[in-house]
Amino acid sequence: MQPINGVFMPNTSLLGVGCSKAAGAQLAGLGATKTLIVTDKGLAKLGVADKIKAVLEEAGLKVAIFDGAEPNPTELNVADGVKAYQQNGCDSLLSLGGGSSHDCCKGVGLIVSNGGKISEFALGVDVAKKPLPPFVAVNTTAGTASEVTRFCVITSPEHVKYVICDWKVMPKVSLNDPELMAGMPPGMTAATGMDALTHAIEAYVSKFHNPAADASAIGAIQLITKYLRPAVANGQDMEAREMMAYGQFLAGLAFNSAVLGLVHSMAHSAGGKFNLPHGVCNAICLPIACEWNLIACPERFAAIAAAMGEDITGLTPMEAGAKGVAAMRKLSQDVGIPSGFAELGVKESDLPALAELTMKDGTNFFTPRTPIAKDILQLWQKAFGAPLAAAAAGK
Repeated sequence: MQPINGVFMPNTSLLGVGCSKAAGAQLAGLGATKTLIVTDKGLAKLGVADKIKAVLEEAGLKVAIFDGAEPNPTELNVADGVKAYQQNGCDSLLSLGGGSSHDCCKGVGLIVSNGGKISEFALGVDVAKKPLPPFVAVNTTAGTASEVTRFCVITSPEHVKYVICDWKVMPKVSLNDPELMAGMPPGMTAATGMDALTHAIEAYVSKFHNPAADASAIGAIQLITKYLRPAVANGQDMEAREMMAYGQFLAGLAFNSAVLGLVHSMAHSAGGKFNLPHGVCNAICLPIACEWNLIACPERFAAIAAAMGEDITGLTPMEAGAKGVAAMRKLSQDVGIPSGFAELGVKESDLPALAELTMKDGTNFFTPRTPIAKDILQLWQKAFGAPLAAAAAGK
């Protein structure tokens, strides 16, 4: 994967309470006439999909709904979405939901425009030859930022995650409406929020960081650190919801340019193999991988600590960076993230396979410290959780 330094983002990004009501006008302005809404069964059951359908119809569009996007969307989900698009004679797309819906929709767009198989688009950067149909993303979580990024992650039948990097998968318009996020339960709020924090931190310490990504990353870290706890405590706190929407948006802009790292390599491996929530996987791995990466760029981790509100006066960069890692761990604990993968049903015997998958993940290329197989296995042993750690200590 050959990175290109630059700023990648949708043509238009709307943020704020009620902005989802502009989705129809935005699609109509792109020349759409019949739109496929790609969403999940939960949002369809809650009536959110019908609400957005009505918005599009008010703008004069015809609408079909595909609610087959699953967590960690699969090639089968994409294939089913392609069928729905073609059978309904659609000429445009709207993704509604979090990262799973957005990624599934991106996959549908890639196939309807370019043909082929999803795996083919993960063989390099900017592989797609043709642009996607008119595409608007309406976001309902404050975490993945897939509504603004050039990335798409689809899981294969063999439980391997294909990571696609292509500027053509970015929606033309993204909408982040806090009203649509108010119904997220605390656990999902916590997981998606920690996902966003991971994006910002990994972008900031990436080998390919740059001034534009840095500014977005630091702003995201400040907002998420301040507002994630109140958003988890009270989902109807609209200030916290709106600021988390801005935080995850800024984190998306940061990693859209600077890419990610080892935390995501580990999370992709566990999420793909065991169908675990991506944000939870990231949250568990974040302090562990950052602690290991610390020696590669202590000054950057010191800046992260300061952005998280830690007093680093008089500390060396290594000491300040370690304080930042402790702050990550504390935030994760405060919002109820599990302490390790043992709590998620992963077995100790699974760790070598997870380490092997992690070593093959392309995001390792961007992490500031170069890992070897032994390092990765040791990190997985730490991420496993208390039972294995206690055994290793002879307790």
